[in-house]
Amino acid sequence: MTILAGVACGLLALLHVGFAYLEAVLWATPTGRRIFGTDVEFAQASRVLAANQGLYNLFLAAGLVWGALSTRTDVQVFFAACVLVAGAVGALTVSRRILWVQAVPGLATLVLALLAV
Repeated sequence: MTILAGVACGLLALLHVGFAYLEAVLWATPTGRRIFGTDVEFAQASRVLAANQGLYNLFLAAGLVWGALSTRTDVQVFFAACVLVAGAVGALTVSRRILWVQAVPGLATLVLALLAV
């Protein structure tokens, strides 16, 4: 189970690197605007905020990589729980889609990490 938890953390980290790229690099591009459902004005006005949000996703990814490479279940549990909470808040405040793309993978990783304890 420890290996599965580590792999799940690694995959969740990759997902968050992707989120960071979308928010920090692609936010105001046609691709970013299509993915996030924003218009040109909003995307330009919120570009700096999105880049900051992308940085937070990189911090989550870094913690998940740490958990995956060290196989420390306490680190895996902490960062998977952070992802789950962030995804739940995003689903409640921004879009239900966030529940599926962030909270559910976070929950799955959290469960695997807890089973590895």
